[in-house]
Amino acid sequence: MTEKKTVSRSPWFWIPTLYLAEGLPNALALSVSVVFYKNLGLSNQDITFYTSWLYLPWVIKPLWSPLVDILKTRRLWIWTLQLFIGAALAGAALAVPAPHFFQITLALFWLLAFASATHDIAADGFYLLALPEREQAWFSGVRNTFYRVANIVAQGELIVFVGKVHERTGNFIEAWTLAFFLVAGIVFIFGIYHRVILPQPSSDVAQPVKSLDNFSNGFIQTFAEFFRKPKIIALIAFLLLYRFGEAQLQNVSKLFLLDPRDRGGLALTDDQFGWIYGHVGVGALLLGGILGGFVISRNGLKCWLWPMLLAIHLPDAVFIWLAYAQPANLYAVGAGVAVEQFGYGFGFAAFMLYMIRIARGRHATAHYAICTGFMAAGMMLPGMWSGWLQQHLGYQHFFVWVILATIPSFLVAAKIPLEPEFGKRN
Repeated sequence: MTEKKTVSRSPWFWIPTLYLAEGLPNALALSVSVVFYKNLGLSNQDITFYTSWLYLPWVIKPLWSPLVDILKTRRLWIWTLQLFIGAALAGAALAVPAPHFFQITLALFWLLAFASATHDIAADGFYLLALPEREQAWFSGVRNTFYRVANIVAQGELIVFVGKVHERTGNFIEAWTLAFFLVAGIVFIFGIYHRVILPQPSSDVAQPVKSLDNFSNGFIQTFAEFFRKPKIIALIAFLLLYRFGEAQLQNVSKLFLLDPRDRGGLALTDDQFGWIYGHVGVGALLLGGILGGFVISRNGLKCWLWPMLLAIHLPDAVFIWLAYAQPANLYAVGAGVAVEQFGYGFGFAAFMLYMIRIARGRHATAHYAICTGFMAAGMMLPGMWSGWLQQHLGYQHFFVWVILATIPSFLVAAKIPLEPEFGKRN
């Protein structure tokens, strides 16, 4: 029996492309789908309800994450899932002109979301196996950057492309068909490239369980230990409610920018939306996240928790002004979106670090995955009713409600345990 050969390649050959491939389907399922269905005429209530359900795979992915370890290698999971995601996107492109496009594309987005969530598990696990520990901290910034670049490509370049095609053809069906074929081709190329270029670490092997009973007992025990953590009710409430207002704002804010002015929106074209939300907004989000991580490392999370709570919530009020003033100046709209997204990125840094604090202990990896599941649920559940609420309140009153909906975040933050030195860089 021949021993498996370890192939060593520079991380620069595969980390940027791996995290571009991880970020693209996530952005397509959770953000771009909102614009797609808006362009094709669905109501705000239907869009927010059905697209919020696409968070479900990220909510429940801890339930099947052990299968990625047990069945085959993470390397195989990665490139196979990328080819599958490419096929799902090609299917969506073919379905756009169909009479029942909504049902078909939504089913394909579901498959895309489950594949994307599973790909996240495989890619993050592979990152830990393929990189020496001394390099993981350095390339952590690289992988986060390229994950954000994928968001810019999806929410910026792709939607700008749709807008340009629509300007020439006057047909959103043709524009989105071409867009989905384009991104399907990109993801296919990633799959083929990673099949060839990903390193083959000797530790990346399937980890079959010795017995089903031992596996089941260990799996149940891991979950049980999470729910036995001190102050677990307050911790879960924090995970679910930290972004309670933002969860309702996220998709409705996109619909607000696209809706015509007689419906209370700002009537942006897809081209304008792509530049303002996909370029300016995501860029501000990235800068806010970088600054948030920097200041926490200097002074600790306890020092910055409340400023970050204010930063993630108070800028939501920008949308109250945008809804009442309905400015036609794109620079004013862009500045408003940038302020809100910068505050979101800055404040979200506290949330991400506190999940690490919750997950500390013997099963840190599994417990962090459980935390991310609660995090996704905190976005999914409020998002489901946000479109219905907006249609009843109108944009102006809805954005006022969003500010009021941030109050639970402050209440639960006052109850969580936090050590003064946590998060400081030693």
